[in-house]
Amino acid sequence: MRIFDGAAVDAALSYPALVDILGAAFAKGAIAPPRHHHAVALQGRAEATLLLMPAWEASAPGSSFAGRYMGLKSVTVYPDNAVLGAPAVLGTYLLMSAETGATLAVMDATRLTAWRTAAASALASRYLSRPDAARLVMAGAGALAPFLVRAHASVRPIREVAVWNRSRPRAEALVAELARAGLSAAVADDLAAAVAEADIVSTATLSSEPVLRGAWLKPGTHVDCVGAFKPTMRETDDEAVRRALIFVDTRAGAFAEAGDILQPLQAGTIGKEAVLGELAELCRGAVPGRTSAEEITLFKSVGASIEDLAAAVAVYEP
Repeated sequence: MRIFDGAAVDAALSYPALVDILGAAFAKGAIAPPRHHHAVALQGRAEATLLLMPAWEASAPGSSFAGRYMGLKSVTVYPDNAVLGAPAVLGTYLLMSAETGATLAVMDATRLTAWRTAAASALASRYLSRPDAARLVMAGAGALAPFLVRAHASVRPIREVAVWNRSRPRAEALVAELARAGLSAAVADDLAAAVAEADIVSTATLSSEPVLRGAWLKPGTHVDCVGAFKPTMRETDDEAVRRALIFVDTRAGAFAEAGDILQPLQAGTIGKEAVLGELAELCRGAVPGRTSAEEITLFKSVGASIEDLAAAVAVYEP
């Protein structure tokens, strides 16, 4: 059994190579049961969440028989960990042989999740953002944010990045990190003004109230909605969803957990038919993505275990 810490995961992965790997994985398919979602009550603190995400390769496209690999990710989400100086999201990934069940590797799933989540957003962007998208707004400056910026910049000619965060020092720290990576970035104090000029808006917060208003979006904008992962959480308002062509990583995940989709559904703002496709359909060419420069598109990412499996195999194999 091999051990891959965060540094080893970083050394094994890159953009846009991982975007290509995820595209191939979605096109081929895998067996991915629904995510297990458990609330963890904590005395005197915000409720935590335990997530369990299994997946295994199919032996052939459309087959129900196991292929070479299977995996299981366990993730904990502790929203107020920042006050303790700890990350809000932590996790472990087990990569196993689908032929024998033997554990092949244990990986830092916190790092693996950041890499694959951003790669999935960039994969969606290939189909949904304008090819000439040059201005990116990053709403949220947590651990996932630099990965999202780098992944988007690997598939689109991003020249300017505006970073907004409720805590300005966190936004400043991210701007400095992006500058060290050679990306032109600046803090955005006025999110509405920044969004009005954006070609891509990526949101990665733990917000329960919308941070992005549909009225701010100009024609042709692509919205990459990543952060909210519970029915009670959302980052976009009803107007943003109403104006957009909506796509998701998986319908099963979106209709079970995504507040950005479920709350507008419950309000009658949209129907289920408003979700036009999922990543596998985009990758297989079963549904069209963006069809004009004026369309507003929205990708809602909940997280799919096929992404973790594909990324873990990429780390494991030489």
